Order: sequence, then C-alpha cells, then structure tokens
Amino acid sequence: MIKTDILIIGAGPTGLFTVFEAGLLKLKTHLIDALPQPGGQCSEIYPKKPIYDIPGFPEILAGDLVNNLMEQIKPFEPGFTLGDRAETIEKLEDGTFVVTTLRGVKHNAPVVAIAGGLGSFEPRKPPIPNIADFEDKGVAYIIRDPEVYRDKRVVIAGGGDSALDWTIFLAEVASEVTLVHRRNEFRGALDSVERVAELTKLGKVNLITEAEVKEIKGDAHVTGLGIKHKTEGDIHVDTDYFIPLFGLSPKLGPIGNWGLEIEKNAIKVDNSYDYQTNIPGIYAIGDVNTYKGKLKLILSGFHEAAIMCQSAYQRIFPDKKYVMKYTTVGGVEGFDGSKKEAKKEVVKAIV
Repeated sequence: MIKTDILIIGAGPTGLFTVFEAGLLKLKTHLIDALPQPGGQCSEIYPKKPIYDIPGFPEILAGDLVNNLMEQIKPFEPGFTLGDRAETIEKLEDGTFVVTTLRGVKHNAPVVAIAGGLGSFEPRKPPIPNIADFEDKGVAYIIRDPEVYRDKRVVIAGGGDSALDWTIFLAEVASEVTLVHRRNEFRGALDSVERVAELTKLGKVNLITEAEVKEIKGDAHVTGLGIKHKTEGDIHVDTDYFIPLFGLSPKLGPIGNWGLEIEKNAIKVDNSYDYQTNIPGIYAIGDVNTYKGKLKLILSGFHEAAIMCQSAYQRIFPDKKYVMKYTTVGGVEGFDGSKKEAKKEVVKAIV
C-alpha cells in the first residue's frame, strides 16, 4: 500500500504543478498516470509543439515545459506509478481513500486530486475507407517529432488550432505544406488564421478550402491524395505524408464509474471555493473538470491546483492554520530539508 497526503490522478502539467503547490504546504504527493512517462499530452502527443500562453514564456516547447516542471518539483520528491491506470476507488471508515490501479497497486490518501486532462483519448479519424492501411506508412494523427517531415511534402487536414499551428510550424520545415479544410472559415485563433493566410500569399502554404480528402493513394507508403472540392470537383495532390488533425475523442474511462457528477464527459466541481467534486475529499482540476466559465488552458489548471491544495491542507489538518508565505521571501524547502533561498527583497507597502 502506497500512502501519501494527496494522490494525484494524472501526471500532466496540472498534476505536476500540484506537486509544487502541495510541497510548499509540506504535503506529500504521489501521481498515477497510464502513460509511461510524466507530462501527459505534452510529452506523448506534441512534445515539439510550441506553446504561447504560459506566463513568462513568450514561447516554449511542450516538452520543455514538462522538463521545467519536473525540475521545479524535484525538492519535494513525489512518487510515481506510471504505465498503469487508476481503476477503482474505495472510501475507508477513517475517511481516507484507496485507489487501486489496473495492475493491482493500491494507493491510500485522505485527498484525491483528479488531474487527468482529457482522460484517455483517441484521435478522431476521417471516414476514408483505406486510411487504416496507411497508418504509420505516411498517415499520422499526432505529430510527435516534426523533424520526420523535414524536406518532405505534407498535407494537413483540419480547421482548428492544432491544424493551423502545425501548418505554420511545418511551413519552415517541410518542402511543401498543404492545408485542406471543408469550410472557408476556421475554428482556430484569429492570429493563426491570419498567419496561414499570409503564408499562403507568400507561397509557403497551399490552402485548399471547401474540400475534403476522400482517398489515399500509394502502395507501401502514401504517395498522393484524392480530394473532393465543392466547386472544382476531384483534385489530386502528390504528398509524402497525410496528417488529419480533427481533435481527440476524450473518455473518462474507469473514473466515470466513481460516482462523480459528470457533465459532457467532464467532472463537475465547485469553482466558488476549491474545485471539489460532489464527493468530499475528491477534487478535479485542469481540463478534466467543468464549471460555468471554464477555460481549458494549462494556466487555468495551475490556478486550480493552487486553490485545491489550500483546501486539501485544511481537510488534512483541520486544527492547523496555515499562513501563506511568498516564495520570493521564504524560498522553497523540500522534504529532505534542502532549501533554495530566494533573494531577500524590501517590500514597501502603502496603506
């Protein structure tokens, strides 16, 4: 039985930052994740994708963000159960929880924080009859290493942020990039749409709208695509790779059977106070939760983790009063007694 103060389900960015916030409160943490390494989607799906909305970083690769978070939580020595999925939960007479994984590993904690992102997920595949024949032979639903496409011809299909972002990124990597979308309007960020339009004018991107990929051509590897255009009819495009980016189909998996209140495949929480679920002692933070005004952003998950940990401390130590100290003054001290001293600053307050 692995015992800890806060058991975190999910080792993505939100789960990792929870370790830091809990560590400041001298609370021990242990993380469970079905993936074989920490980082969640940032490590597994798009480690080389740039992220632009992390405070203090105009641009940072998803994999580098994970590396920074791992470095940040080192002083607190969290435990990890990786490559294994949280399967069942049981509440004991003492009010603590036991979470058992698919492989039978038991974890005991007074607080459970579900930070599972989108849960388990699989890519949404376009309805092309022979697409499965070319998976890993030129068809990819996730871009893990953009260097694979250096000096190659690439066709991306989709109209959301992921399709736009990778079109922009690969325009400087691939020899030829084509973006196919079934509409003239895009769902992604306006600045990304404008950037793709600019690259199209510069001849760095071939943009085909009001069209859909209907056929994949090739033998041992993709060599071309058959595209159906709304007005021009059938179009053939030679390519080395086809990357349909239509998003992911999220699934809560076994967590959906834990008696939690679910709404639109997400866990409902009380955001007026501490992001607790309908079961006291179980919290949900990050993309896995939902409430009025929810924004599915990494920085939102960071905020929710900080608030949740304060509530968890009061739950674990109801008779203690914690006085928050700013890390710029107090530094960061790990469980081993080591301390990173912060620069002492004189703060003048105007009352």
